[in-house]
Amino acid sequence: MNITVYCGSKFGNQARYRKDAEALGTWIGQNGHRLIYGGGWTGLMGAVSNAALKAGGEVYGIIPEFLKDIELAHDGLTKTVTVETMAERKTIMREEGDFFIALPGGPGTIEEITEIISLRKLKRHDKPAVFYNCDHFYDSARTLYRNMVTQGFLDQATFDTIVFADNLEAIYREVEREIAKRSHK
Repeated sequence: MNITVYCGSKFGNQARYRKDAEALGTWIGQNGHRLIYGGGWTGLMGAVSNAALKAGGEVYGIIPEFLKDIELAHDGLTKTVTVETMAERKTIMREEGDFFIALPGGPGTIEEITEIISLRKLKRHDKPAVFYNCDHFYDSARTLYRNMVTQGFLDQATFDTIVFADNLEAIYREVEREIAKRSHK
């Protein structure tokens, strides 16, 4: 399965963010999945990609030309796609991915996973979107989405498709559930 991971190009201020990004990357690699991500070497992006590679996984990075120096493009990936714009990056990451995970990150991470949720709401795909709610990082996002339902801007059915996973094992179960679902189609 192609697992797209959105996350920060920084490590954040909690050691657990890095540790869990590495654990997720290791799990992706050890279980024969392919990591699709933003192509950077720094921060959580570097942690998840390096761990997946070390575990024997394939890693595809998609990076805009102008970010190669800012995010320090990873030069050891299975495949790197260089694009001109952030929009192109998001499109390729979305099209290549079968499953989407948001680790802790900044506005770009939120934008990317929100686009996945919006497109699912518009019935452009039926792929899972998971927020990794590490140490309650995405509690406020869950509250925001619930408020969208309460205020009539998001239907309950779409909200029910958004997963907030409090631990990595919950993410692994969601991936396995999606694999089982696809094998029955």
